[in-house]
Amino acid sequence: MIAYVIRRLIAAVLLIFVVSAVTFLIFFGVPRLGGASAEDLASRYVGKTAGEEQIKLAAERLGFTDPLWEQYGRFAKGLVAGADFDTGTEVDHCPAPCFGYSFITQNPVLPDLLDRLPVTVSLAAGAAILWLFGGVATGVLSALKRGSIFDRAAMGVALAGVSLPIFFTGLLALSIFSYTLEWTPPGGTNPVEQDNPWDWAAALILPWITLALLYAAQYARLTRAGMLETMGEDFIRTARAKGLPERRVVVKHGLRSALTPILTIFGLDLGLLLGGAILTETTFSLPGIGQYAVIAITNQDLPKVLGVTLVGATFIILANLIVDLLYAVVDPRVRTA
Repeated sequence: MIAYVIRRLIAAVLLIFVVSAVTFLIFFGVPRLGGASAEDLASRYVGKTAGEEQIKLAAERLGFTDPLWEQYGRFAKGLVAGADFDTGTEVDHCPAPCFGYSFITQNPVLPDLLDRLPVTVSLAAGAAILWLFGGVATGVLSALKRGSIFDRAAMGVALAGVSLPIFFTGLLALSIFSYTLEWTPPGGTNPVEQDNPWDWAAALILPWITLALLYAAQYARLTRAGMLETMGEDFIRTARAKGLPERRVVVKHGLRSALTPILTIFGLDLGLLLGGAILTETTFSLPGIGQYAVIAITNQDLPKVLGVTLVGATFIILANLIVDLLYAVVDPRVRTA
């Protein structure tokens, strides 16, 4: 078990290194292939009013004229040991992990991401609880009542949940519950700034439900398919022949086997959302990492986009690592994989 964990940890570290290298090349190497010069990148730091001489000096000071591998070396060193940033008037130290400085605000990227992370974590965690329990429970009941009115209605709602985009259901929910009925706070309310847990939950209830509806639909359909396949296996008939209670047969034997693919996609979905629920945060104007990414892309602020990408990739890699470790706990056979 210890050797299995060590192998997975080493693989996770190597994968983060590969992601950082590929991401850096995309944002700083591909523009070179498209004809962008070091001065073009430096112009984002010095502003539109700077002259050619100022832009050239900034490009040299920031190291944009150096070979690409050398620039990545400094970037990787900043992630591990921090980096010094020459503003022209002084040298600022960016502590590790340093994702660089914003082209627009000249502020380090990591503190901005950490300020917005609680909003994204609150959104992802609450929605994950709703869609996991709601989707799995609906899928199990639909499988046990196959062909019934409940099964058809639940799968119809699940199909609608998968088909309708978040920006439609989110705006519809805001129009009805926030602006017409006034049951929930309007969009743009920062849940982290609320004074008590009730106001925090009230600010997130619509985003939770809207986001959970999309994922719960997928989980319900997947759970139903898994349960229908599992409940027809020989070991289920054997368990029933032994006289075990139906609830124990369904939960301990049927559901446990059907949850294996659910565990896989849950880790991936949660890791992806922790990297920024872009559509949900934009629809409800939540100041999280997803909204931060949209603003960075709109302003073509490459260090911010790079930081969001690396944070999202790190969450996904960690989620995969946790899923691998959980597999080792649930199924001993994977420990030798």
